[in-house]
Amino acid sequence: MRKQLITITIASLAAVGLSACEFRRDGAEEPGPEPTETAPAPVSTPSQEPEPEASETPATSIMREDIRPQVVAEEPAEPFAITVPFADGGNDIGAEAQRALLEVLQSDALDEGWPLVLRGHTDSSGNDSANLRASRARAEAVAAWLVERGVDDDRITVIGFGEQNPIAPNALPDGTPNEAGRARNRRVEIDIAPPAPVTTPAVEVEDNDDA
Repeated sequence: MRKQLITITIASLAAVGLSACEFRRDGAEEPGPEPTETAPAPVSTPSQEPEPEASETPATSIMREDIRPQVVAEEPAEPFAITVPFADGGNDIGAEAQRALLEVLQSDALDEGWPLVLRGHTDSSGNDSANLRASRARAEAVAAWLVERGVDDDRITVIGFGEQNPIAPNALPDGTPNEAGRARNRRVEIDIAPPAPVTTPAVEVEDNDDA
């Protein structure tokens, strides 16, 4: 009886082993061993794609044309002329004369450094020599006022004309004095302008060659 049990057990084990062999043969392959920590890391291959080249196109301005600051060219200064009145006579710089002279100080022509020409005038009362002296003294009073306020004296030229250049009649048609006209003639005219260019007269050269 014992021998039969041993024989049955051996036969059963053999059948189980045969079944296991068949299962391995018919099933999926067993996974291989996992890589160890000492295995070399895979070497990366450099990319074969070409690097992008730098663009040579200049940068485009983002500022709009209509909002760009506009450069305004300054207009050149122009010659300046004004009349300084001396309606009451004498050489004193009155209120009206000061207003005219303040315009001279504020003019662009004065800032240019151009020369100033002061021409003094009188009315026809008195003799010619006295009027000539009075007209020059009047122009010199204006020059002194300007120099006191920073105008270089070397830029100023003073000329006295006396009664030679009236701008209004000194007498009425009946021969009586024209007081309004005489008041207008008592004045100093100021001109500020670029100096006139100096021209050299042409010199004729005689041809001495024999004909």
